[in-house]
Amino acid sequence: MSEVKSTNITWHAAEVSHEERQQVFGQKGAVVWFTGLSGSGKSTIARRTEQLLLERRAPTYVLDGDNIRFGLNKDLGFSPADRTENIRRIGEVSKLFADACVVVLTAFISPYRADRDNVRAILPAATFVEVYVNAPLEVCEQRDPKGLYVKARAGKIPEFTGISAPYEEPANAELVLHTDKLSVDECAQAVVDYLAKNGYFL
Repeated sequence: MSEVKSTNITWHAAEVSHEERQQVFGQKGAVVWFTGLSGSGKSTIARRTEQLLLERRAPTYVLDGDNIRFGLNKDLGFSPADRTENIRRIGEVSKLFADACVVVLTAFISPYRADRDNVRAILPAATFVEVYVNAPLEVCEQRDPKGLYVKARAGKIPEFTGISAPYEEPANAELVLHTDKLSVDECAQAVVDYLAKNGYFL
């Protein structure tokens, strides 16, 4: 964890309790962390899950890996250090969403197990739901919606996860979605069912 460099700062507690927020929203906050290779289906499933949650009138929001790099993390590249900082920042933002009792759906490759574990560690118990969007590399390459694997194989994209940079699979993900076998709707419904079964909706 990085040190706080600012001085003369004080943490201000909220006047509204977390329990009061839960009663208003009718749910507990959660960070549903979709992780997997590029092309595995993370963003697509997150967007569909968001739709299903909104149909339940559950406050929810998707944080997408590409979108975040247009603003909050536009100063970061794809070196190992920058990848770690990217996930650290997203973890802190997700923590704020969860504290507000929103179900935040994050769609990031987040290739390093330690980085994902660090996000889990800063959240209250049972708030972090790791979802491994598991698709074989060859399937992801066949999909290649952005044409990135072709460029990576040609050496035009350095440090590309799954080709020239590692991906560390989750050791104990709460959910594993095999997107080479399941439809987008089946995967999204599995996420909503998990949240319902585990008491996130009051």
